[in-house]
Amino acid sequence: MAEKQHIVSSSHLVSERAAELSELEFALILSGNAFNRWVVRCMRAAGVPDLSILDILVLHNVNSREREKSLSEVCFVLNVEDSHLVNYALKKLRKLGFVDGIKRGKEVHYGTSKEGRDLCQRYREVREACLIETFERLGVNHDEVGDVAKTLRAISGVYDQASRSASAM
Repeated sequence: MAEKQHIVSSSHLVSERAAELSELEFALILSGNAFNRWVVRCMRAAGVPDLSILDILVLHNVNSREREKSLSEVCFVLNVEDSHLVNYALKKLRKLGFVDGIKRGKEVHYGTSKEGRDLCQRYREVREACLIETFERLGVNHDEVGDVAKTLRAISGVYDQASRSASAM
């Protein structure tokens, strides 16, 4: 009987104890790159072609729930360790007029400007037309998508812990 072939990006990393983990990692690579490409192209279709994936994620996070957020809150929610990258994105978004900053004590809190909220709305319209309609046509089960999201969030915690362990070696 032939040994099961695993769909992986790096066969030399496949462990006999957890070959499926290598398959998951390859799926994460493919999904992550596809998602990043989608977000950037969706924003381009919404009218702003020069934002990076992180710029866009920061903009959406700042716009979320219509409440101002500090740099550390944005970093925490997006799970970005290097606050300088998020700070750079916030400065870029402020310069473009999509985000406002209000100093409170020693910290700056960020919120979206009217232009930023309008841009997020245009992004949503493109997302509805291109992504949501496709999901609906394919008959994707919303509950299953929610279950996958929960599993991926849990897996991110496992990778965070493994990262801390590797840093301590």
